[in-house]
Amino acid sequence: MAALVFLMKIVDINRQPVELYKVLKFEGLASSGAEAKQLIDNGEVCVNGVCETRKRRKLMHGDTIEYDTFMLKLSFNENPTE
Repeated sequence: MAALVFLMKIVDINRQPVELYKVLKFEGLASSGAEAKQLIDNGEVCVNGVCETRKRRKLMHGDTIEYDTFMLKLSFNENPTE
């Protein structure tokens, strides 16, 4: 059995909470908000290791998103210019 390998990326957010579908869209994992919502509806996205079907799931610092071979970890940065 082959091990699943994720490409990890830290995503800086400057406000929280942030909605799940927006992160997928802005990070380029979906080409539009509608596509991001469809991926979530299809059960293809996990948050913190649990399959998530709420499109507007509120995410905070430290949350992880898994989709396909990608893993995104949210990092809150109050001062994004620093």
